[in-house]
Amino acid sequence: MQPTANFRGAIFMCLAMAGFTCNDALIKSVTGVMNAGQIMLVRGFFTSVLVLLLARHFGAMRSFRLVLSPVVALRIAAEVGASISYIYALGQIPLANASAILQALPLAVTLGAALFLGDPVGWRRWLAILIGFAGVLIILRPGPDGFTAAALSVVVSVVFAAIRDLCTRQIDPAVPSLFISVITAIVITMTGAVLIVPLGGWQPMTMTSIGILAGASLLLLVGYQCIVLAMRNGEIAIVAPFRYTSLIWSISIGILFFSEEPDVWMVTGVAIIIASGLYTFARENKRRMVLAQQSEPGSPK
Repeated sequence: MQPTANFRGAIFMCLAMAGFTCNDALIKSVTGVMNAGQIMLVRGFFTSVLVLLLARHFGAMRSFRLVLSPVVALRIAAEVGASISYIYALGQIPLANASAILQALPLAVTLGAALFLGDPVGWRRWLAILIGFAGVLIILRPGPDGFTAAALSVVVSVVFAAIRDLCTRQIDPAVPSLFISVITAIVITMTGAVLIVPLGGWQPMTMTSIGILAGASLLLLVGYQCIVLAMRNGEIAIVAPFRYTSLIWSISIGILFFSEEPDVWMVTGVAIIIASGLYTFARENKRRMVLAQQSEPGSPK
């Protein structure tokens, strides 16, 4: 692959992380005036409209009976669970802390692929996974002063997101990604509507709040599209580590707009998670190179 393709992939990954993190910041800014259900409903409505228009434009619409497929249904349920738990957490803990814990997602996906999909994982990557989760524990600081239900909620979101990503790998490649996004956005919107009353009821909204959620839905869509472009343009081993640029955004936004200051525990945990994640990416890249060489004609089996 040409270096320019990897460069484009890295840029798209950085843009994706900027989009996701700015979306998180906008969502966090309205968690004090409305509950998670209302946020999911309003943001989901805007997202559904945008994705539906894109899907129709690109001819990606399919039969909605596809949602009856077990793997698609599980993926959507996992996406809903991830959204609920993460939005709840954003209203309770610093943005940088939530983003830092979320960086354990690639490790969780690797773990899930090994346990449930039979992906080969050597002892070095197992060790890296364990060390990465130790970094999460350092951020959580189990104990009366550090461990909270909100922090645990981010961990739950990571689990749901890992299930979502593993299910995505099992969906027929012939099914357009945009159509999966349409179904997911609609279900999240409906789930938000159901949760509004149990979570405290509908709260009056200002034009500012509506604009914030509309902007958040647009940033979310930009993030998803950029991450697809990143993976299609560059090599995964080179592009994937740029996902950690989200921490630069989350820490900067937290300091500038939410008066948050990262403590030594968060910084230490982040360093461990990033180091273990980068090592996992490197080992996976090496394994793929070995498999590619073995599959070449004339190579030793």
